[in-house]
Amino acid sequence: MRKLTLIAVTALSLTACRENDSLSDSSSFEMKSASAEYLTASALPVTTVSGAITSNTTWSGVVEIDGIVTVKGGATLTIQPGTFIKAKPNATNTPTGVLVISKTGKINATGTATQPIIFTSYKLLDGNEDTTAAPGDFGGVIVLGDAPTNKPATTVIEGLTGTDYQYGGTNVAHNAGTVKYVRVEFGGFDLLAPNSGNEINGLTLGGVGNGTTLDHIQVSYGKDDSFEFFGGTVNASNLVSFAPDDDNFDFDFGYSGTITCALALADYNSTHSQSSGSSDTNGIELDNDGTGSAASPFTRPTVKNLTIVGAKNPLQGALYENAIHVRRNGKLVLEDAVVTGYPVGVLLETVSSAPVNLADLSFTNVKAHGFTFATASKIGSTTAALTIPGTTISTSNPANVWGMTQPFFNESPAWNVSPRNCGDFKGTWTKYNFSIVE
Repeated sequence: MRKLTLIAVTALSLTACRENDSLSDSSSFEMKSASAEYLTASALPVTTVSGAITSNTTWSGVVEIDGIVTVKGGATLTIQPGTFIKAKPNATNTPTGVLVISKTGKINATGTATQPIIFTSYKLLDGNEDTTAAPGDFGGVIVLGDAPTNKPATTVIEGLTGTDYQYGGTNVAHNAGTVKYVRVEFGGFDLLAPNSGNEINGLTLGGVGNGTTLDHIQVSYGKDDSFEFFGGTVNASNLVSFAPDDDNFDFDFGYSGTITCALALADYNSTHSQSSGSSDTNGIELDNDGTGSAASPFTRPTVKNLTIVGAKNPLQGALYENAIHVRRNGKLVLEDAVVTGYPVGVLLETVSSAPVNLADLSFTNVKAHGFTFATASKIGSTTAALTIPGTTISTSNPANVWGMTQPFFNESPAWNVSPRNCGDFKGTWTKYNFSIVE
């Protein structure tokens, strides 16, 4: 049996396993709890919750979600700093460990840098040092609102069914509350099958308005996307997406908010989504809608101070697809961004073989690396290099670090994205991997 290095509760940022560590009897994706943070929590009493929350409620300690918990009817769910939330295991093919803030509900999940609120795998809170956490152990967090989308207001959020889960409307300033200093780990659920298009992400935002606060949120080892924004106007800051199976940030259905200070960080040893045998994992995936229609409002996020880090070399880079993929009539404003370590840095894909329209993009101070293309267009089935104003490009091997110290998570010495560490990405509120010693 492995012996695990215990780390003090206050030291939440853990040392990563490197490729040359001795893990001969482990799978390519295996993690163990190595932190007194989880071991301490596993000894606490557990409160199990289920069904609807229709009056103001406060969670603290360790909370177990049985199935889907829906906050609605004007109720506010307050989650105290340092609270752990896990799923109750469910063997049937139904979502479990899903927290939904409906259009008529509100959340006040305000953690701190030293006591973040943690949605995580039940396997890390069972007191068993040999238990292995995996994507999908926790369903996910879904926040819904009545801010504008380009879909009918009766649209039900992906992954669920029922009128409680409709989103969208006309309230630009919709306020769902606050999600701050929060981690969502090992989340995700696919209602039908892999890549069914009916998945629950780590954090899903549907029609959420700009009265909502999203700040210092990390989503790690998700079964689908880390963050997905289905329309809405909500702004967000200090976001970390670490090692998702699919996309780091996904924007659809008319989302028009601003993301400030965001990091997408790859781990070669995570799971990787595929489509027809090829990688389908992107740093950003952006659509107006599934058909590429001209439905209004257009998906047009503004992203400022963005860092997307994939792999150092083309062999590991093949695990991924595009750092940024703008397609299906989507539009993007990008300011102060660095992307590196993907086969393609920025891909603009047109609809029905239409010509490229660079007016769909507004790039300022963007540095793009790709092993095959730094910036490219895809028209029909033809991909070719594309010059995008405001962008500096590189196709170097190894991948261009763009002035960062050592940004690749699996490489030595320890990863460090400085000077682009705008959100204190290695601070005490974050966690990346679990230290294992033989």
